[in-house]
Amino acid sequence: MPLAVCATPIGNLEDVTLRVLAELREADVVLCEDTRRTRILLDRYGIEARLLSYHRHNEASREREVLERLEHGERVALVSDAGLPGVNDPGARLVRAVAGSELPVTVLPGASAVETALVASGVEADRYQFVGYLPRRAGELRALAGALRSWDGAVVAFESPQRLPASLAVLAEELPGRPAAVCRELTKRFEQVARGSLEELAAQFAEPPPGEVTVVLGAPVEASHDDSSAEDALRAVAELVAAGAPRKAAADVVARLTGISKNALYRGSL
Repeated sequence: MPLAVCATPIGNLEDVTLRVLAELREADVVLCEDTRRTRILLDRYGIEARLLSYHRHNEASREREVLERLEHGERVALVSDAGLPGVNDPGARLVRAVAGSELPVTVLPGASAVETALVASGVEADRYQFVGYLPRRAGELRALAGALRSWDGAVVAFESPQRLPASLAVLAEELPGRPAAVCRELTKRFEQVARGSLEELAAQFAEPPPGEVTVVLGAPVEASHDDSSAEDALRAVAELVAAGAPRKAAADVVARLTGISKNALYRGSL
């Protein structure tokens, strides 16, 4: 039998698929991050199953045992606390090990906080990056923001409610004017999707909100300007830099005067 990687609800228990429920009923063992969390889902649907803990702290030691079970023909299902295992949750290591042993793996798709937040945000999402949890340290977060300045697609990230105010403040400083959304308690009773610029969201979430949080950043907003005005703006940045002004500060000043994107002026003046 293949290892069955099963998506579970991200909040609302009714979002589980019929296929996942059937797999969990038939499984000889269900690997789960937290047996208590998984038991809530199984009890909701009257499923009796043997649960085995599988999380970041024991996935290495469990690997051989799981492979032996699969080699002996047991039916093994893998779930995480919410969403799809292997996406910012344990699972990728086991999938590699099973596939490397030439044993089959099947994925049963379902709810995803990443794509749910992306759609709910309303930002253009022809392409996007998922960056997992935002860095805890301000310096690392600033470095990430710097790397994202040149990315012209959407970005999705997880964040703890306790760190959200500080993270939004840093992102608003590093990526001013960037459209964004804070998606809280997705699919649950008190779901909230707050949309606006990073500065507006930083002001709105000055205090930690309750519940789980997913943050979506839209692509940079590039204002439309004719070639001559853009050239004049770049020339002004170059003159300020030649006079001794830091490039970032020069781009910021000219952007405020012309309405042209500060990022576009900075990149164009390099």
